[in-house]
Parts: sequence; C-alpha cells; structure tokens
Amino acid sequence: MSNFDKNDLNGLVGKHLVYTYDNGWNYEIYVKNSTTLDYRIHSGIVGNRWVKDQTTYIVRVAKAAYKISWTEPTGTDVSLIVNLEDNVFHGTIFFPRWVINNPEKTVCFQNEHIAEMKAYRDAGPAYPTEVIDEFATITFVRDCGENNESVINCPASELPRNFPHNL
Repeated sequence: MSNFDKNDLNGLVGKHLVYTYDNGWNYEIYVKNSTTLDYRIHSGIVGNRWVKDQTTYIVRVAKAAYKISWTEPTGTDVSLIVNLEDNVFHGTIFFPRWVINNPEKTVCFQNEHIAEMKAYRDAGPAYPTEVIDEFATITFVRDCGENNESVINCPASELPRNFPHNL
C-alpha cells in the first residue's frame, strides 16, 4: 500500500525543468498537462531539436517521483524518471538506427516536419536500436502553470546566453 496518491500529478504538471545527463547532453522539458509535454534539446546528437505538444504517458511512482514515456514520430522511444525530491533524472532513449546514422535530419522544429519524420522512420533502418541509458541532474525547476505556450517557443540556439538563469 503506497502512502501517496498514484493518480495525483499536481507535483509535476506545469513544471519546467532543465537537466544535464552524465554524458553532458543538456535537455529541457515543460510538462504542459497530464498528457502532453514540450521539450527542447540543447546539446547531444540531436541538439537544437524542439517539439511542442508531444503526447505522453505520465504516472506517479513515488511521493516526488514520476515516469514520463512517449514515442516520437521518428520512431524514437523515450522513458524518463523525474525525482523532484533529489533533483535526479533517469532517461532511457531508444533511437532507431536511422536517427543514429543521420541525427541531423531530426534537428528542427518537429511540429512543422511530422510527415517527413514519419517518412524517415518508415524508410528506416530501425535496427539495431541504439539505447542511451543515463542519469541526469536537474539544474533548474520552475512552475509555469498548465498549458503555457510561452515556456518552450523557440530552438535552443535562440535562447539568451545565460538561459535559464535569466528567467
């Protein structure tokens, strides 16, 4: 029997988080509501990619820990554990082979290229899948409320130099 409400996502919904994986990749997510997030990738093999309105599955797994999972139009699967109490992330990304072979094809505002991403996915190759399984440190958290379209609204390359500390 858990001592928390598994269905209560209020501790995560509306949060804007920036985190850095142990491998140096820097990411950012905004949990827009209980089924949707926006994200921006600052560095890594797909750095400067950004996405709005990604459908997700979000569950609460502990008092201050949540799991967020989704499949992108690229065929990439993502599963994140967000531990707000300890400022720790754990991410597992399952990249299809075509993304590993040509990551630059995904570096865009995905929402304007959905059909193209699906065509690349369908053309493949999908295998062998590349699994990135890393811990990350949460470096910034703020509450922006639900469905705030201004949180992630441009690529990382257009952000001020001292982002996010100038917010």
